[in-house]
Amino acid sequence: MTEPTPTDALTPDVIVVGAGLAGLVATHELALAGKRVLVLDQENRHNLGGQAWWSLGGLLFVDSPEQRRMGITDSPELAWQDWQGSAQFDRLGDGTDGPGRGEDFWPRQWARAYVDFAHGEKRDYLRALGLRSLPFVGWAERGDGRATGHGNSVPRFHLTWGTGPEVVRIFAEPVERAEAHGLVRLAFRHQVDELVVEDGAVVGVRGTVLADDDAARGVRSTRDPAGTFELRAPAVVVTSGGIGHNHELMRRSWPTERVGAAPEHLISGVPAHVDGRMQGIAEHAGATMVNKDRMWAYVEGVHNWDPVWPDHAIRILPGPSSMWFDATGRRLEGMSGVPGADSIGAMKQILATGHDYSWFVLTQSIIEKEFALSGSEQNPDITGKDLKFLAQSRLAKGAPGPVEAFKEHGVDFVVADTLAELVTGMNELARGPELDTDDLERHIVARDREVDNAFSKDVQVMAIHNARRSRTDKLIRVAKPHKILDPAHGPLIAVRLNILSRKTLGGLETDLDGQCVAADGTRVPGLYAAGEVAGFGGGGVHGYNALEGTFLGGCIFSGRAVGRALAR
Repeated sequence: MTEPTPTDALTPDVIVVGAGLAGLVATHELALAGKRVLVLDQENRHNLGGQAWWSLGGLLFVDSPEQRRMGITDSPELAWQDWQGSAQFDRLGDGTDGPGRGEDFWPRQWARAYVDFAHGEKRDYLRALGLRSLPFVGWAERGDGRATGHGNSVPRFHLTWGTGPEVVRIFAEPVERAEAHGLVRLAFRHQVDELVVEDGAVVGVRGTVLADDDAARGVRSTRDPAGTFELRAPAVVVTSGGIGHNHELMRRSWPTERVGAAPEHLISGVPAHVDGRMQGIAEHAGATMVNKDRMWAYVEGVHNWDPVWPDHAIRILPGPSSMWFDATGRRLEGMSGVPGADSIGAMKQILATGHDYSWFVLTQSIIEKEFALSGSEQNPDITGKDLKFLAQSRLAKGAPGPVEAFKEHGVDFVVADTLAELVTGMNELARGPELDTDDLERHIVARDREVDNAFSKDVQVMAIHNARRSRTDKLIRVAKPHKILDPAHGPLIAVRLNILSRKTLGGLETDLDGQCVAADGTRVPGLYAAGEVAGFGGGGVHGYNALEGTFLGGCIFSGRAVGRALAR
């Protein structure tokens, strides 16, 4: 359907560039205050909600009723300790709000405010809109082994009943009601190419009307031009997302000295429209980009056997029991060698080999209990809110259907009855050195000897026992410790793990109202940003590590902050 010309329908108080989650939240808050909002997006209406729709729907809450019911003791003090240990804010500058403020000046303030929000209003705010969480609390980023280091000291990952589509729904529905009443205008296939600046203030946008394209959600759409537009408003909010599908832009800012050389083989955990275009456009209008070298690429990526977008990757959300080997067959060390514990630490070990992939070696017993796949479409029971299906897929014997489908069809999976057969299959998939069966067996047998007792010196085995003290982990997430080479738990499985793009941790620098900050510390009149394009707030609220294991909370918090600031 051809959209009517936006200027024929609405004279906006605010233009929002991007109809993803942060844009929807900001628009919802503005509409509640009676503001007229024009939302522009380069994709079609099928993509309303953007990347969030594809997400697993995880949200971080602190000291929640769900945590308490699962026997988890949490506090805002512990959460703030964990956030600081993970973020490692070290670019604070001279402590002033001027040219010497440092790239972490605003991100740290956003982080403090966000942890308070996660402990206070966040849960009630979302529940009032209709969101509900599952009673089981997951444990993302289990940590690097230090109390003051990276990681969550306790489980805090609350899975939305309905996953990403439900998180989108609770904001999309009120926005669409406001659209029906003429307060909001959603203009799709409108690609912003320039921010209009007059007398130092952003007063509107210019861009290209793209030709109609009815492609399904997530499918790469055309960029054929069909016209141009120029639209004006007292304020423009950029909520256009990150750079995760723009591999060239990622490699340009890749933190080589910190984590190793950029991977040659990189697969995309986000759709093609996550292109980072608006970052440079906002910079040209006077905004400041900070922390460009901070990004969150996962190391547990597998190629989607049924892809939607180019290089479509799915992240395995692993429990702690799979053995982890680098491309040379060396077992990863320390807590970063424990799956799901320390993503950046694992990245460093993997890239240090000069190769861009690694291996999980596991058993059927482990895959049945510990393999989850990130994404709404990979979890149809929870996405569809089907309790019967949930019980069948999560509590019955056997791995969930989507996991078994990857095991059967995925190009990264090898299944065998013996270790020799497994290694032969691994070598057929390897993009690097040939693995030696005897060497791999030596590592596995040494680890297997450590599971005869409920205590161990092996860090991974210790982590497994610690995890099973969590009610969620023991019930549905972590397999009972067993020997990898025990045939009773077979067959053996190997998974080639690739690096996949996901979150952009740096972004447009903003104050606590979401207003963009210029290089000299002054505010850019009329220009605001929220969501991933703003590093989820301030230009890098997560610092060096994404503690939450999800991007949804930052989109909600920053979108809400901007919407409420402009509503005032």
